[in-house]
Amino acid sequence: MHGLHAPLRPGQDVVPPALLNIHRARVRPEWIDYNGHLNMAYYVLMFDNATDRFFDLIDLGVNYVKRAQHSAFVLETHVTYQGEVALDDDLRFTMQLIDADEKRLHYYFEMFHLADGFLAATSEQIALHVDLDARRSAPFPEILRQRIDMVLTAHKDLPKPDGVGRSIGIRRKPHVRAGG
Repeated sequence: MHGLHAPLRPGQDVVPPALLNIHRARVRPEWIDYNGHLNMAYYVLMFDNATDRFFDLIDLGVNYVKRAQHSAFVLETHVTYQGEVALDDDLRFTMQLIDADEKRLHYYFEMFHLADGFLAATSEQIALHVDLDARRSAPFPEILRQRIDMVLTAHKDLPKPDGVGRSIGIRRKPHVRAGG
């Protein structure tokens, strides 16, 4: 999918300076709501599956959890719905690592309709590395930090997506008083 060995091997693999094609999915019948399109909960599910693919790439996925008793918890997510998705539509997901520090990851996904090419949805997320025994945040181990840095370095010069850092609210035009 991404053309890279998962998990990344520092010093051996090269992450291209481009968005990662991280996941593909097809819309299932049970995901369609009474409006005849993809229910909003399943957008989140598919973005969660895309997150799993990214975590597998950097070795922060299920194998890491079993081996290290550490994981990543999503602290915040912001989903936007850009275009309707229907039954049996094939979708592709791109991913960009926006930022990282010693305990957190900030990343952004875009979901595209495969056949028609339109942007269907986006998901911006912040995840925190957690020690599962202590149930507290913990710094990434060095090898994981190296893998994160491989992706962060590859993505450092990519333009920041327009949707990053958006806030939610009803935008109103400023009220202008007559004569004043």
